[in-house]
Amino acid sequence: MFFEDTPHRRLNQLTGEWVLVSPHRTKRPWQGQREAPDRAALPAYDKHCYLCPGNDRAGGAVNPDYADTFVFTNDFAALLPEPPAQGLAPQMDGLLVAEPETGTCRVICYSPRHDLTMARLGVDQAARVVDVWCREFAGLGGREDIGYVQIFENRGSAMGCSNPHPHGQVWATRGVPMYPAVEDRRQAEHLRDKDKCLLCAYLETELARGERLLFENDSFAVLVPFWAFWPFETMILPKTHLSNILEMNPAQRRDLAEAMVRLNVRYDNLFQTSFPYSMGIHQAPTDGGDHPHWHFHLHYYPPLLRSRSVKKFMVGYEMMAMPQRDLTAESAAARLRELSEVHFLDLPGGGEGA
Repeated sequence: MFFEDTPHRRLNQLTGEWVLVSPHRTKRPWQGQREAPDRAALPAYDKHCYLCPGNDRAGGAVNPDYADTFVFTNDFAALLPEPPAQGLAPQMDGLLVAEPETGTCRVICYSPRHDLTMARLGVDQAARVVDVWCREFAGLGGREDIGYVQIFENRGSAMGCSNPHPHGQVWATRGVPMYPAVEDRRQAEHLRDKDKCLLCAYLETELARGERLLFENDSFAVLVPFWAFWPFETMILPKTHLSNILEMNPAQRRDLAEAMVRLNVRYDNLFQTSFPYSMGIHQAPTDGGDHPHWHFHLHYYPPLLRSRSVKKFMVGYEMMAMPQRDLTAESAAARLRELSEVHFLDLPGGGEGA
């Protein structure tokens, strides 16, 4: 009862950061604003969409008439392949520090269908997406100028996604970005001090306790992490020690696809809407080093709190002091666990009674 009644803080083992949990502020935060199901239907093809097959992209290129997945280099990439010719002038006082960063940004269209999300994609097509991730990771990570490959997806306008067409991105950089670098250090320290993989040990605990576990299949466990910050934050963890996605066998790739689809259906069913989130895969760097401590995993950071229009904002204390949440990880997991794995739009009435 301590976790459910008493303000406390929890340590994020992957980052070393703390989150303040204030469960006494509300016992059942989902009993608030209730809204009708979101039945807004997108067309299977949108002539104005710059990701649909055969359409013009914003940068002037024309998409092929693709029938499966489609990958291209972002027309307005955040990274460039070559450093500036002049370089950056060093600052003599050592306070104004900058250095060039190079790399490439890729876009992956999950399907030619404009109206599908991961929840509606189906396991077969989701498995093709996983295969593309593996191919991109292998190709980019094998380059000498690439030290890290970040695969991610922004879904929904609430997370800054400018196009509803199902797609994700791959940014590959020379250096290891800040958050994966922190996770790299924490996992390496745990292996050094405990002689055991951090996430292997953590997953053993979660599977034994079960209170934050949503579901599992042969290869993956889906859970709300003990240290979750976002209201319905989740992780997908491989049940065997795999440092990157290339170490998956074909069965594990399909199991990952199944886990993603099942989780996305539950997300959509929670507030009967196309659930927004940012998802990312954290895995071993591709810098040529030895990384036995790495256990790859997927993070899902969704912003919705009480309904499809009530979001959590990081303001005030959270911006100035530390992250805070009212809904415990255990309560969030219970709420997600009880949801159907039949999408609310597939129920009689197209969402009524879900």
